[in-house]
Order: sequence, then structure tokens, then C-alpha cells
Amino acid sequence: MMSPSAIWVYLHANPLFGLTLTLVCYLVAWRFYEWGRYNPILNPVAWAIVIIIALLWALDMPYQDYFSGAQFIHFLLGPATVALAIPLYFQLRKLKTIWLPLTVALIIGISFSGVSAYFIAQWLGASEQTMLSMIPKSVTAPIAMGISEQIGGLPTLTAVFVVITGVLGAAIGTWLLRKFRIEDESVKGVAMGVTAHGLGTARAFQISPQMGAFAGLAMALSASISAFVLPLVLTLISA
Repeated sequence: MMSPSAIWVYLHANPLFGLTLTLVCYLVAWRFYEWGRYNPILNPVAWAIVIIIALLWALDMPYQDYFSGAQFIHFLLGPATVALAIPLYFQLRKLKTIWLPLTVALIIGISFSGVSAYFIAQWLGASEQTMLSMIPKSVTAPIAMGISEQIGGLPTLTAVFVVITGVLGAAIGTWLLRKFRIEDESVKGVAMGVTAHGLGTARAFQISPQMGAFAGLAMALSASISAFVLPLVLTLISA
């Protein structure tokens, strides 16, 4: 029989360790989320990230070793994003009636998000590169990192801002919508998708399929529009 230390050495060297660790940490965080009656502050994605970081630090495990196994979950982000089109199909009739205000709202929301992030960072004394890295913070990570590199920011720093934005949006977004007495599910979904991207969309699906469908649409469209709008916004505020 293998000793506990031998088992640990084997697991530590196995690429599947990263995948197993991710799933276990998420399940633990989800149990706390259920225990807390789905309080947004206990968002399972946020707390799973915290637990994983703590464990990697305690085990002195390089991130590259962890990601060699966890990258399968990263790969699934693509199919999961495409699958968001399925619930949206059932909202096609309503989408046809609101496509114009939706497009205008997305352009305004994306522009305001980028401008406000830039000037708040400037007010706090951030460096120019940090300010540029914050501009695409509300865009889904892969596209946000590409935009950041294009405008002179740091893609890795942008990825951190994207995660923080998503976690905060998922945690307080629905609360803010209630405070402003916004009742329309499509409007709430668009607001969550355009500000909190993937995590906001996941939170929206927990509330209603319609809200989740429009959050997914807003996330996808805002990512596409941002690639054109945000560089233009940067040109205007830098003039």
C-alpha cells in the first residue's frame, strides 16, 4: 500500500490534479453558497478562486503546473459561450422588437464603462499603463486581453480586472437593479451581461432563463462592439 506521502507526490505530479482541485474547490464553494441561501456575497466562483490561490500558495505549487490540468475547464469556456445561443433562440421574437435600443444601450454602456474606469484610475494615481489596462475591464477575458494589448495596456493585468469586475457585478448587480426598481427581465439581463460578462450571465441564469438569455447576448455583442468602440473612445479621451 502506498504511503500518504507517496500518494501526494503522485497526485502532485499528475496533470489531472489541477482539474480535480478546481472541481473540488468549486463544489465546496457551492455548498457554502447553498448554505448562505444563494447570497451573492458567497459567489461560488469568487470563493473557489480564493480557495485555489490559498492552496497553491500553501502547497508551493507553480501556477503552470496547476493550469496544465485545469486548462480543460478553460477549453470548455468556448462551447459554453456558444451554448448561450440556445436560450436566446427562444427570445428571438422579443429581440426583433428591441434590437435598435439594445444596440444603442450597448454602445453607450461600453463607452461609459471604459471612460469611467480610465478616469477613476487616473484620479487614484494609477500609471498610464494601468489606466489603459482597466478600459476593457467589462469585456469577456480573451477579447479584453486582446484589446488591452492593442491600446497599450498589460493583458495579464486586464485579466485580473476582468475577474474582479465579474465577481463584483455578480455579487451586487441584482441588488442594484432591485434598488432602481428595474423589473423587465430583458433589461436586467442586458445590464448584467454588459457590465459583468460571464459571471454576470451565470448569475442572471440563476434568476430566470429570459434574463440569462439577454445577459448572454449582451456579453457576446459587447465583446464584439468593444473591439471597435474602445480604441475610438481612447482616442477621444486622449485628444
